[in-house]
Amino acid sequence: MSSALAAAPSFDLEAVLASIDTMAAQKPVAAQVVSVANAEDTGAKALADILAADVALASRVMKLANSAYFGMRGRVTSLQFAVTVVGFTTVRTMATVALTDLDDESRLPQDFWRVSTSVALAASTLAGRFGERPQDALCLGLLAPVGIALLHHNDHDGYAELTATELTTADRRAAEVRRYGIHAFRLTAVALEQWGFPRSMVDPLGAVDDLGSADGALLRAALEVASRLTTDDYTAVPVEQLTAGVLREDAVAPVLDKVRAEAEELRLAMLG
Repeated sequence: MSSALAAAPSFDLEAVLASIDTMAAQKPVAAQVVSVANAEDTGAKALADILAADVALASRVMKLANSAYFGMRGRVTSLQFAVTVVGFTTVRTMATVALTDLDDESRLPQDFWRVSTSVALAASTLAGRFGERPQDALCLGLLAPVGIALLHHNDHDGYAELTATELTTADRRAAEVRRYGIHAFRLTAVALEQWGFPRSMVDPLGAVDDLGSADGALLRAALEVASRLTTDDYTAVPVEQLTAGVLREDAVAPVLDKVRAEAEELRLAMLG
């Protein structure tokens, strides 16, 4: 590690989270969707009515609902139906992407969305093996890199050097802790907890490095699939080791094929 990376910059977690609130003030519709989508008294029509005030975000929800992932290509013609098809958690996830500026690729690390959509699709495809709902797993995969974007926004040059130096996700997490005192996925967990996301989406992010924890097993497997697809000369880690034997290596090949085929369409739907 270079001397520049060894010297941790001033990193104020409270200031980083406050910066999200500032961004949210600039995107009031997305912020409102994040706030109300989890409320028990919010229905599909009410959520669609709020969403309609942000044309760009609404169009992304429509595009995702008509994507191959949901199997409804061309059949979703109203925003209310789109909200029903993709689900409230997915709509809330897409609003979170918007209010944290994840929809602006020019402000993100290279290949950010290629990796995150690969993680999301892998998690969704494997969800049933871990007793999870595919749509919830998709959202977990899409939101997991929020912390990466926040670190990149707040330490652009240093984080770019870190990612260029540490080529695997596990090595990057270790380097992030050395530099910032927190790794990106844990930072995502803190942000999601602050926004009131359920524990089922928060806990896996904090358990990703604990091989003995079942909470992080699905996310670890999804990250492994994404790494095999997006990292040159990657040395594969046995998925049995990452999932405490829940997943066998022979289950990975079809997941790789599915992710390879669908990741780009999901990226385009998320970005509009």
